[in-house]
Amino acid sequence: MSLTLPPKVTDRAFARLAEINEASGEAKALRVAVAGGGCSGFQYEIKLDDPAADDLVLEGWGQKVLVDTVSLPFLANATIDFSEELIGARFVIDNPNATSSCGCGTSFSI
Repeated sequence: MSLTLPPKVTDRAFARLAEINEASGEAKALRVAVAGGGCSGFQYEIKLDDPAADDLVLEGWGQKVLVDTVSLPFLANATIDFSEELIGARFVIDNPNATSSCGCGTSFSI
């Protein structure tokens, strides 16, 4: 039986969120959610948002990352990171629960 842990957020992801908020002059949280759809059955939704009452709030660098209670089981033990590559810079999810994913990295199946 594996231990189910909430997702982790890397320092790189918190630092990028801090840069975004500083540039915009706002103090928004980063919401990471899982929704049905995408080419593999589920897809990640990543957006700036305000906390809701039942969100799991992960804090670091003075920033907040939010996960709603419905998405939490799909993101157990996952890592939320920020990646800068030739194809672009984006927040990425390393999800050990996903059995397959699509090339774009935003869709997965369990």
